[in-house]
Amino acid sequence: MSVFAIIVTYNGAPWVHACLGSLRASTLPVQTIVVDNGSTDGTPDLIGSAFPEVELVRTGKNLGFGAANNVGMRMALDRGAGHVFLLNQDAWVQPETIAELIRAAREHPTFGVISPMHLNGTGTALDGNFSSYIIPARCPGLYSDLVLGHPHDAPYPVQFVNAAAWLITRNCLETVGGFNPSFFHYGEDDNYLARMHFHGLKAGVMPSAWIHHDREQRNGSPHFEDFTTQVRKALITYSDPACRKHIKVEVNKLRRTMIQCLCSAQRTAFRTARRHYRVLQVMDAQVVERNREVSRLKGPSFL
Repeated sequence: MSVFAIIVTYNGAPWVHACLGSLRASTLPVQTIVVDNGSTDGTPDLIGSAFPEVELVRTGKNLGFGAANNVGMRMALDRGAGHVFLLNQDAWVQPETIAELIRAAREHPTFGVISPMHLNGTGTALDGNFSSYIIPARCPGLYSDLVLGHPHDAPYPVQFVNAAAWLITRNCLETVGGFNPSFFHYGEDDNYLARMHFHGLKAGVMPSAWIHHDREQRNGSPHFEDFTTQVRKALITYSDPACRKHIKVEVNKLRRTMIQCLCSAQRTAFRTARRHYRVLQVMDAQVVERNREVSRLKGPSFL
């Protein structure tokens, strides 16, 4: 069965040649689908002229990272893909990367997602965030084996690795599905791996496969403002299929707690409860919990 690479673009012109050029040079041929989220910098036209072999889907608007990837993954499934490879627009692979990931996935079918090692854009160091995902507490054995020069020829189980470069098996897509539409941008990969683990599949990192992720010189993002981050963390918690809490129940508990704190002059506890209360208030409890219930069912959810 064929391998489909899925790239979501949004004003990604600076990386088009590096990203798509690396897929063109892959030793294992892939069929590439680009889902453009309404770029205004000429990205789609650049892709059309420089990479005519790429199938380009123009959404006409920004669907968000997860929903746009879902479009590409649904297309790949419908066309019989054995694996899909999600790649960020600002990342690129080394020639053997996808072949190594496919080999690992076939030899170790308990893994639903396998990611390569993530270097920075210049290739001079590990990507900073990625390095935190593979510390011994989160990815036992990998650091030691790399330092000693004898890494396993198999994926190392990892709690989390971001979706800048994921090989996803067809079995995983048919069991777990696509990204939860409750997440517009960021947090969708946390949720996906939680759902995957819920269904008994593993995530892994393959030490013999590598990508470059060019994100060092990036300005601050509104997606990481304090309140937005708190909301995203709460959304991750309440979207986890293993979570049994109900948002409205928790809101009522927090309301009672705030009243009790006011009556007993517990100012610090009041501020903490109020902060959590405001976070939960902006969430659509019905939608979040419905999507959580869907996530508990096996099948190509959200695709």
